[in-house]
Amino acid sequence: MHTFTRYFPLGPSFLTDSGKELLFCAAASQCHRSALDPGRPRSVPPRSGAAGVPSPQNPPSPASSPLSPGPAGPASPRLSPAAGAPSLPGCAGAGAGPLPSRPVPGPARRGAGGGPRRGETAPSKRARGGEAAGMGALAGRWALRAARLPVGGGRALTVPRRDPGCRPAVCAAPFADSASSGSRDEALRDKRARILSRGLPKQKPIEGVKQVVVLASGKGGVGKSTTAVNIALALAANDSTKEVGLLDADIYGPSIPKMMNLKGNPELTSKNLMRPLKNHGIACMSMGFLIEETAPVVWRGLMVMSAVEKLLRQVDWGQLDYLVIDMPPGTGDVQLSVSQNIPIAGAVIISTPQDVALLDARKGAEMFRKVHVPVLGLVQNMSVFQCPKCKHETHIFGADGVRDLAKTLGLDVLGDIPLHVNIRETCDSGQPVVISQPQSDAAKAYLKIAMEIVRRLPVPPA
Repeated sequence: MHTFTRYFPLGPSFLTDSGKELLFCAAASQCHRSALDPGRPRSVPPRSGAAGVPSPQNPPSPASSPLSPGPAGPASPRLSPAAGAPSLPGCAGAGAGPLPSRPVPGPARRGAGGGPRRGETAPSKRARGGEAAGMGALAGRWALRAARLPVGGGRALTVPRRDPGCRPAVCAAPFADSASSGSRDEALRDKRARILSRGLPKQKPIEGVKQVVVLASGKGGVGKSTTAVNIALALAANDSTKEVGLLDADIYGPSIPKMMNLKGNPELTSKNLMRPLKNHGIACMSMGFLIEETAPVVWRGLMVMSAVEKLLRQVDWGQLDYLVIDMPPGTGDVQLSVSQNIPIAGAVIISTPQDVALLDARKGAEMFRKVHVPVLGLVQNMSVFQCPKCKHETHIFGADGVRDLAKTLGLDVLGDIPLHVNIRETCDSGQPVVISQPQSDAAKAYLKIAMEIVRRLPVPPA
């Protein structure tokens, strides 16, 4: 079976003008490659219906093809004008200029031109391989795609602007790829500029809250929640006229209910807002009030951020002078959500003097600087252990590690908290040391830190 009738069994009437141009572009490309490599076969499907060209009415013969080598020598690398081949713009050896792109209307006909018709025998793999080698792998595939071009109705398709078989060294005509690539780059730059112009989410203050103070640490297990509870109580103890709230933003491991001796579910107001639970004069809100005490929170980041948003916005805090937020460890979703959605008056970094804890504490301080939250200072927790019998002091986690970090970051050390058994016991019992033992050294340390925080806070809005 001739190559043309093999690939296009429906005859030349099946192809549109654009399909014919694409077919002959592939043929001319193969001819030009054959001219560069005389040993390459040149069995390219010619245009059907022309003089001496096989068609359903004109059976194929070896002498009728204008591309068949005759006794005079190899055929010309160009298609013979006598064969009826149109000018092939954009292909080597067939004129200059890019192939025009014309939309061809119509839905694709599945199976049109692909495979044998009823009553015909499918060619063997050897025959198909010979035909593919004759046309060249790329040209053969593009000719097959041309056979499947739409024939009427439907969405318009666009013929490619150049033959993929043509090499840049052979095809000297310019293509439109560089222009289209430039337009795409410009569109991406415009889109990026529009996104950056939006900036971060606009911060919206919490209704009724004057100033927000966050206590954070890069690493867990450094006593951050214990410090947050005692500092909230110390803020209220230093000035009885101030109203203080405490928000537990640690969704996965809430500790405030245990330390503040609070249980139960928050009530709802007429505005469908949660009313925080209160103890020791501190209004508290935690995820621990909304789940069972032993139930784990197995949530992904989006659910965690949604829960934090509800704890911030859907709570009736009343009128608060200070809202202390106990942040979870790390520098992840919760920290970003809180920092970008509400105005924060200042952040306090809690750390032990241990080198491993200091590495993450520094990351936490740098994170707040990146989101433009002022860092008020650092607190050195578990700084020293004093033996209850001989009063000998031992620096279990190291000495002055937080002070060295503060000098590196250009920050202040707000105070030192000793490692004492009373701090742990009072928090586990729900009676923090600031309330249960206000005259102890540990309580005085928390009261001093609370005073340093207030001294560094900006003037609250009127």
